Amino acid sequence: MAYIDFLSAIHKSTKRDYLGRVNEYPKAEAIKRAKKYDYDYWDGDRKFGYGGYKYDGRWQKVAKAIADHYGLKPGDKILDVGCGKAFLLYDFTQVVPGVEVRGIDISRYGIEHAKEEVRPFLDVGDAAKLPYKDKSFDLVISINALHNLFCYDMVKAVKEIERVGKKNKYIVVESYRTEEEKVNLMYWVLTGECFFAPEEWKWFYDLAGYTGDHSFIYFE
Repeated sequence: MAYIDFLSAIHKSTKRDYLGRVNEYPKAEAIKRAKKYDYDYWDGDRKFGYGGYKYDGRWQKVAKAIADHYGLKPGDKILDVGCGKAFLLYDFTQVVPGVEVRGIDISRYGIEHAKEEVRPFLDVGDAAKLPYKDKSFDLVISINALHNLFCYDMVKAVKEIERVGKKNKYIVVESYRTEEEKVNLMYWVLTGECFFAPEEWKWFYDLAGYTGDHSFIYFE
């Protein structure tokens, strides 16, 4: 299981006011609204989630880096677990023309408002119960999604990623290395259930029998 970072540049490009986030609106109420994964979370006010998640091409360099690393080619099949509006999946089709993409997300709103070019290949569903056959995909990814599950479902989801992938898998989750990062994580994140240090994540990955690659997002 290798540590490979494809996302830090994007993550660090966003400026975050951690104290402002936790003080501007009752956090518990913001969490309740965010966890509906509806309009408020995706396209409503920033205090409830993304604050308007629109396609701007930022994920294309991530798609290219991942495609180059795993040697993706036309005809290869990619699954994104927790795909949201599927902007990354769309960018895979741009950097590797002819690649076959599939995505699944718990948010019906996210799927219904996904990039229209890949919308026919998306499913509303549970990451812990993937509706795909064993070893169906050449690459399975999950970017900033699995930490939104309770630990028992998160382990099931990792097992499912292992089951449906042929060889290459890549998971990114939020984590912390210091008490400052832990506090920032708790202040900023609205939908997370798994707040674990890297060593704890490794323990869960081992428990699930995960053989793919991984990395973490930190709130510095």
